[in-house]
Amino acid sequence: MKREEERIVFLDYVRVVACFLVMLVHAAENYYGAPDATDMVGPTAYLANETDRLWVSVYDGFSRMSVPLFMIVSAYLLVPMREGQTMWAFYRRRFMRILPPMFVFAVLYSTLPMLWGQIGWDTCRTDLSRLLLNFPTLAGHLWFMYPLISLYLFIPMISPWIRQATAREERFFLLLFAVSTCMPFMIRLWGEIWGQCFWNEYHALWYFSGYLGYLVLAHYIRFHLSWSRSTKLTVGAIAVAAGAVVTILSFYCQAIPGQLHETPRLEIGWSFCTLNVLVLTAGAFLLFSCIRQQRTPRLVAALSRLSFGMYLMHIFWLGMWTSVLKPLLPTVAAIPCIAIATFVSCAITTKLVSFLPKSKYLIG
Repeated sequence: MKREEERIVFLDYVRVVACFLVMLVHAAENYYGAPDATDMVGPTAYLANETDRLWVSVYDGFSRMSVPLFMIVSAYLLVPMREGQTMWAFYRRRFMRILPPMFVFAVLYSTLPMLWGQIGWDTCRTDLSRLLLNFPTLAGHLWFMYPLISLYLFIPMISPWIRQATAREERFFLLLFAVSTCMPFMIRLWGEIWGQCFWNEYHALWYFSGYLGYLVLAHYIRFHLSWSRSTKLTVGAIAVAAGAVVTILSFYCQAIPGQLHETPRLEIGWSFCTLNVLVLTAGAFLLFSCIRQQRTPRLVAALSRLSFGMYLMHIFWLGMWTSVLKPLLPTVAAIPCIAIATFVSCAITTKLVSFLPKSKYLIG
């Protein structure tokens, strides 16, 4: 097994594309917030017109593979844990890479927006007092760090099993995971199922649900999937097309313009652990795995190394570019332009920060 320090070319492409798709998701969210909202979507959503409905559905829906792709990349490199590595050595290495930058940016998101009047002292004080409990008010994208931390904590636990598991055993796990990704739709249709009730949320497939399934999927693809390149291309393309169509339509069919919607209901098909997003993500990862370059192009490798810092800071830039470009461009052009401008700004800023001493504690 290649050590994590060695570069796997197609994973660099996955990181860069996933990083951009995260920004595309958040750019699109500026077009279906509540009527009085000025930035990303909250508990309620509102589509102003049919144009916004169409392009939010397309851009945001297709980009929902972004977070699972990041999960798969981490698992692809880290699972199983290296032979001879202790749990504590693994934790020390992984968490020293992600926790200091996360904490720094949590403080920045709690304080800097006061400079331009986006939050007041009361919000700042509340956010700072809750830093050990949750992400700040204006840093909702940091939610991703908590399931990532959870996966890192669990990797030493699952490594002994997954190192010895057969392909058939892993397929059985993935089957149960796939069934669990159908549950949001099943619950919508039939209510509480498989042991759920108002006093028990732990249904029969609870322990096979969530991002752990993507971890096992990554290991299965790397160690057990022996398809030819042409098969991966064919299956990957079909999966991406099918997953994207369902994901896009799941939003479009519900997002009636001029009506106030409950965001969780509107985004039911956009949850990262739903079957359609799983199919979309798996297909995209198979397509990326067909890249045969021997070395990563310099620009892609550089962006891949900077991607964590870019993700951490992108909400700062996103708000600025939204205020500039949203009034100037039609929706079809504004959403990708906001994402591109944010991506480039974050890349330049993160690169400049990387020259500072101890920059790894700022941007990973």
